Amino acid sequence: MKKILLPFAIIAAAVLLSIVMFKLKPAPIKLESPETAVAVETAVLEKIETQLSIQSQGTVLPRTRTALISEVTGAVLKVSPEFIVGGSFKAGDLLMQLDPTDYQVALQRAEAKLISMNAQLTFERARAVQAEKEWAMTGRPATEAPLLALRKPYLAEAQANLLQAEAEVKQAQQKLDKTTIRAPYAGMVSEKSADIGQYVTQGSKLGETFAIDFAEVRLPLTERDLSMMDAQAMNNHQSKPVVTLSASVGGVQVEWSAVLVRSEGVVDQRNRAQYVVAQVVDPYNIQQRSDKTVLLMGTFVRAAIAGKKLDNVFAVPRHALLEGDNVAVVDAENRLRLKKVETIFSNDQFYYISNGLEEGVEIIVSAVGIAIDGMRVNPVGNP
Repeated sequence: MKKILLPFAIIAAAVLLSIVMFKLKPAPIKLESPETAVAVETAVLEKIETQLSIQSQGTVLPRTRTALISEVTGAVLKVSPEFIVGGSFKAGDLLMQLDPTDYQVALQRAEAKLISMNAQLTFERARAVQAEKEWAMTGRPATEAPLLALRKPYLAEAQANLLQAEAEVKQAQQKLDKTTIRAPYAGMVSEKSADIGQYVTQGSKLGETFAIDFAEVRLPLTERDLSMMDAQAMNNHQSKPVVTLSASVGGVQVEWSAVLVRSEGVVDQRNRAQYVVAQVVDPYNIQQRSDKTVLLMGTFVRAAIAGKKLDNVFAVPRHALLEGDNVAVVDAENRLRLKKVETIFSNDQFYYISNGLEEGVEIIVSAVGIAIDGMRVNPVGNP
């Protein structure tokens, strides 16, 4: 019996001893775990003044384009060497000469008729004077004389015939002048439709020209773009917004200076955009004779328009603005603090902030994951 109970007694004593030792063991010493600091990149803010830039694009077009239409009929006798596509000319240069023979004859006939009408008027005036003398011999007052007796209707008819003859001479001279096609302005030829020896009729198209004193670019702007514009500068006739045009010419990026001259004042129904017009002076370097690159008509250009000026603002990188218009700053104890800010404008690079920050504050510009107010951070470059 003792042999049977002895093992159970030993096991029970061991269990009891284990329970007593577990109850009497001392509590473990708790050690404080060190608070980890997140490494972040920071930047010190300073107030700046900046001018906004609006980006757009368009095609260079002439300000003035003219279709040359013949107002008379005749064969082309002479064509200027510059009247070819791409040829340039000055204001008043001869472009084309039509056969003037028929119109010279018509002018001579009109002048001959004018001479005849002048003679007829002279005769009628003399007859009218003679009629007045004859009436005076009757002893009756001139107020009682019939109109035909004084030949007044004949005198009026002669004067009317003279006016008609003068008008016919003027008309014949104008038609004769129109046989000479002259350039209405300094420009270039973009299309040639008639050449020497060709017979043209009234209404025939002779060609097409465009002026080269100015070039214009229509630039579409969205509502957001318009909000960046300075309305006062647009309405100022003396100081218009500056536009910088750029394009690739022969593999080289070239820029031209332009001025925003007007707004078209309508909204395009297709894209809901509004168009403004930038103007370039002397795009072909005809007047200035400078070394700048020629701006050819039809060139596709990118445009940077000078917009509003922002004063005393902070430029914060776009990735530094957190959800809820908050910015993470670092305080004197190297702890993250969330600041509510007010953004007045933004572009592809920066948010421009007017309220919520102070000059000299250190903001976090790197990713911090979940930003918790009060968390310890380790600014890069700081101990």
